[in-house]
Amino acid sequence: MSNVVNLNKARKARDRDRAREQARENRARFGRTKVDKDLTKAETQKAEQVLDGAKLDKPE
Repeated sequence: MSNVVNLNKARKARDRDRAREQARENRARFGRTKVDKDLTKAETQKAEQVLDGAKLDKPE
């Protein structure tokens, strides 16, 4: 025989796990300091400048 599972408790446990995962993602996405955000923005802009500088123009 198998064990009896309380579906209400299983559903609540599943929802808690999903909420924890969402909180972890939000902390990673929004829990950064202004310095971290500025650094990421500067790195992105620098990479775009390097990429645009290496672009070759096609002769027409």
